[in-house]
Amino acid sequence: MKVDGTPYRTIWPAENGWAVMIIDQTRLPFAFVTRRLETVDDAARAIADMWVRGAPLIGATAACGMALAMHADPSDAALASAYTTLLATRPTAVNLRWALDEMRTLLAPLSANQRAEAAYSRAADIADEDVAICSAIGDHGKPLIESAWDKKGKSGPVNVLTHCNAGWLATVDWGTALAPVYKAHDAGIDVHVWVDETRPRNQGASLTAWELGRHGVPHTVIADNVGGHLMQHGMVDLCITGTDRTTASGDVCNKIGTYLKALAAHDTGVPFYVALPGPTIDWTLTDGLNHIPIEQRSADEVTRMTGRTDGGEIVTVTVTPDGSPAANYAFDVTPARLVTGLITERGVAPASADGLAQLYPEKQS
Repeated sequence: MKVDGTPYRTIWPAENGWAVMIIDQTRLPFAFVTRRLETVDDAARAIADMWVRGAPLIGATAACGMALAMHADPSDAALASAYTTLLATRPTAVNLRWALDEMRTLLAPLSANQRAEAAYSRAADIADEDVAICSAIGDHGKPLIESAWDKKGKSGPVNVLTHCNAGWLATVDWGTALAPVYKAHDAGIDVHVWVDETRPRNQGASLTAWELGRHGVPHTVIADNVGGHLMQHGMVDLCITGTDRTTASGDVCNKIGTYLKALAAHDTGVPFYVALPGPTIDWTLTDGLNHIPIEQRSADEVTRMTGRTDGGEIVTVTVTPDGSPAANYAFDVTPARLVTGLITERGVAPASADGLAQLYPEKQS
């Protein structure tokens, strides 16, 4: 995607060929800042502190972190330590474990002097594969938006409601939930996006709105609680969200608040789609509600907010009373019964074990 006319991925090799560059997403939307990662600890901090976020990008960053570790020390001990350090950064997104397992499986049998080159090569492949996957998700999701436009007689915009950020900032490029939107917009389809602010970190208001604006897609930022009202009054044609982990039975775990949007969509008859790459499917789980670990982050994300003053100063303020505790559950699980369909790189499937099995037969035992 482009930032002020310049094409960017969210992660790319530094000029020296071994360090890694990322966009620091904690600085958006007020400043576009890149950071240089030189060590596995840098990569771990980037994931844990959410300089990078989104399940596919977390996986790509973890793969790069393993490569950085092998550049510094290709020993068995360093390989094991890097795996453990990176795995501990975020517990919910399954792409993290998938990428680390990919890297460890590749590197463990190799001799020490082969590991660094192999690690960088596989990390680059993981990034390229993510771009191709997300582009394909867009291709398969675009007809859903086009169909909604046809039903409206092509006389008005297709209103898509999304939650959190599942655009190109959450992946290496294109995005998951927003890939169909970008493909539709680029094809001349009149599409408008309702952007949930997505408290507590405001990834919708700060990231989704920023990238949609940079690409020229019409959008409107709304408070998290507005979605149900819009659906009741026929102002949403379909919902598309991303997911950080999807079970083999079609349950989806996404940013906190997704479940409430799915409930509202179900009650009002609005189609509710979830876009995801294959590596986000956890084939070991069938019960998302009871078995997906839900990350609990710092209460500061709830009690404090950062913004820009009229004078242009970036400040962080406290928005809760002194002494009031806060809970910060980062994700919730939407059961498959509330999901109209799963948009994947292989097509659109029912949110069910049979639906996923049809798309990924090689994963069936």
